Amino acid sequence: MNNWKKTTLGEVCNFRRGHDLPKYDMQEGMVPVSGSNGIIGYHDKQTNIEPCITIGRSGNVGTPYYYEKCWAHNTVLYIDDYKGNDPKFIYYFIKTLNLGNYSGGSAVPTLNRNHIHPIEVYFPIDIDEQKRIADVLSALDDKIEINNKINENLEAQAQAIFKQWFVDEVDKNWKEIELGNVIETKSGGTPSRNNKLYYINGTIDWVKSKELNASFIIDTEEKITNEALKKSSAKLLPKHSILIAMYGATVGEFAIIHKEMTCNQAICALIPNNQYPYSYLYMLIKNKKTELINMAVGSAQQNISQQLIKKILVLDCVNKIKEYHQLVKPMFENIINNKIESQNLSEIRDSLLPKLMSGEVRV
Repeated sequence: MNNWKKTTLGEVCNFRRGHDLPKYDMQEGMVPVSGSNGIIGYHDKQTNIEPCITIGRSGNVGTPYYYEKCWAHNTVLYIDDYKGNDPKFIYYFIKTLNLGNYSGGSAVPTLNRNHIHPIEVYFPIDIDEQKRIADVLSALDDKIEINNKINENLEAQAQAIFKQWFVDEVDKNWKEIELGNVIETKSGGTPSRNNKLYYINGTIDWVKSKELNASFIIDTEEKITNEALKKSSAKLLPKHSILIAMYGATVGEFAIIHKEMTCNQAICALIPNNQYPYSYLYMLIKNKKTELINMAVGSAQQNISQQLIKKILVLDCVNKIKEYHQLVKPMFENIINNKIESQNLSEIRDSLLPKLMSGEVRV
């Protein structure tokens, strides 16, 4: 451990406040503009040395982002001097520091570089060790990124076929019928928060509307117990159910569950069947998301209901739908396998990260 020393974050790298760039001043280009939540646009100039690491300064505070080049917006801090250290290692190192805890106490959290530069850190001084650690973590992230790109391509193919068959080249003999006439829909519930035992050591994945991700849901933030399921309006939903958010800011968001799960009352579940399988229902909702959002009513909070969702029109062409499902089913299976692999890789990365960054595990 002689190659590790106690120092301060400001001795390891130097942060600088980003630069203002209103939307109307952005010029067409390929340089990402980094805001506190990630990319907020593109520009034709950059503000940084390469590569660029930013952290949220205002709003979403402390989250690091890594770019080969970027324009650092004034809602972020960015590193303008790595002081001879490996940039990719610095990126992973910052992820372990929870810099959001150093934001001010105002209504809008704000991170001041003068408050984080003095933070004491335990840091490897050997640049080769820094690079070895960064290589291990980067390999995991690179594989996750490859999986994501493969999945985007597979879903784009399935969507293109759906659009060709069921939007652009609709047989004039096909009738339109209401969704509620051909599938079952369900909603969920929230077990009482007053009974903590409903959530401790739960084994049933419980989906909230903020988790709807326009993809497969592999795991959930919270799990509930069998007793919670019995004592609430939450219902067990079959594998491959399509979930749609009905209330508030997430209205119209959707996802598909890869195994049995349950959900809260802000979600409507479409239950697939042999005539209307999950692949068709998923692409149907993806294609009609804007329509769903436009259906929302209410002054204080925009909502849709199960009854409105049931009125969505679908095509009465069961044989063609079955043919579509057989064609794209392998694509969906590859997507779910990639998602599961990526989740496993993320868990490995997240477990290794603090151990590598503390010197507990050496490479």
